[in-house]
Amino acid sequence: MSKAAIYCRLSEEDRNKKNEADDSGSIQNQKAMLLEYAAQHSWEVYDIYSDDNYTGSDRNRPTFTRMLEDAEGHRFDIILFKSQSRFTRELELVEKYINGLFPIWGIRFISLVDNADTSNKGNKKARQINGLVNEWYLEDMSENIRAVLTSRRKGGFHIGAFAPYGYKKDPEQRGRLLIDEEAAAVVREIFTLFSLGYGKTAIARLLNERGIPNPTEYKRLHGLRYQQPKGKTGALWKYAAISGILTNELYIGNMVQGRYGSVSYKTKQNKPQPREMWYRVEGPHKAIIDRDLWDRVQSLSASQAKPFRGGTIGLFARKARCAGCGYTMRSTKGRGKHYLQCASRRAARDACPGAFISVDTLEQLVIQELNSLSQRYLDQEELVRRAACVQNVNRQRQNWLKPKETLRQRLDDNRLCLRSLYMDKVKGIVSEADYRFMADSFSAERERVERLLAEASRHLEELKSRTHSEEQQRERILRDVHVEHLTREMVEHFIDCIIVGKRLPGTQSVPVEIHWNF
Repeated sequence: MSKAAIYCRLSEEDRNKKNEADDSGSIQNQKAMLLEYAAQHSWEVYDIYSDDNYTGSDRNRPTFTRMLEDAEGHRFDIILFKSQSRFTRELELVEKYINGLFPIWGIRFISLVDNADTSNKGNKKARQINGLVNEWYLEDMSENIRAVLTSRRKGGFHIGAFAPYGYKKDPEQRGRLLIDEEAAAVVREIFTLFSLGYGKTAIARLLNERGIPNPTEYKRLHGLRYQQPKGKTGALWKYAAISGILTNELYIGNMVQGRYGSVSYKTKQNKPQPREMWYRVEGPHKAIIDRDLWDRVQSLSASQAKPFRGGTIGLFARKARCAGCGYTMRSTKGRGKHYLQCASRRAARDACPGAFISVDTLEQLVIQELNSLSQRYLDQEELVRRAACVQNVNRQRQNWLKPKETLRQRLDDNRLCLRSLYMDKVKGIVSEADYRFMADSFSAERERVERLLAEASRHLEELKSRTHSEEQQRERILRDVHVEHLTREMVEHFIDCIIVGKRLPGTQSVPVEIHWNF
């Protein structure tokens, strides 16, 4: 008896349809249909995989990933879907799995509504056309969403998932903000204290000593939606939080959005946008801070911003971190010398055991370690060169050879499909209009694949020169580490981060752990 796996998916767009029976309906409807189909064919159901509230372009669906792992392990023979779009809306994944890996793994793919079945040799073109249509759907939906969001940004509506600290979402009008008086009082105090001459760290310390939770903790305590910053926990105020509030135009009633934009509709990755692409609307919501106080704070902030060490960035800026709390250490100056100190320790006394070290001491420790590493490389130069160059180049070469071969196969498949489509037109199976429509689609896909293939070839060519570049870099490392003083460029190039601990009791020794970039 064949074993069949059932996969169901429901996304947010399905919930908003006027008729619940449209498209996918509900998870329950999908399960019922697929279970009935399996029973009609006397297939044993191995498992039912279900992802709720995930789009067809999301490759990180948890149950979807588990299903693919089970398919590779051949724990079942057949995968059942209501439609091909429930599996994916990306043509790339259609080719990779449905037309590529599933046949290799011995898995039969069936979608009921669009009659896609990998056991039918003549069914491949239908699956590819379904993939194209679903790909267009994704692109069109992305453009529509982008247009709606742009319109709302221009209208001064807040489109973020979380209300900014000091405000709450208006329950009666989507996208409008109302003042949260409890949090707004803290915002006003921050602006007032800074205008009276308090520094940002001093303000953070005052708030922490009074037990006032930071924005993330405040939202958690009040049952509001929030997002925990990556790698950071706790309820303490920090320099960065105070600085962010003091420079946010939101608090004078202005809405500034669009600072980041998505790279592509196929990924959730964002990148910073140039200032001219931001959307700035004045007065869409009530201000917490009056304009006079705002202008005074901005003027004070500009006058207090002084560059470190005679106009240059600090030697270990953003590189040194406290071993106790993990936060980046801040630079201080005393008696003509520069020091690095734990930011948490300054914000609250009991927040962290604290880390403290002079820049000169840390510089000497780094130089000593570099010299030690230099001697080690000199003793094992041939071994290091082979390990660093050969392994790296081979790994990268393999990473590009597979996609290149896949792209070539897709290009061959595209030519065959186009040729077969032409023969269908000659035989009268396909109309002239349908032929032109589908031929244009195949041609566009072929151009895209050819571009990707050219890019893969270019990368493979570049790898030939990489070995020589790695050798030159190794020689430069061996030459540059024998120095008496570090430069900022050397720190950026050689060091990933430095973990600094608290001075050992009864000694002048400070634990330091250096993480290198090589």
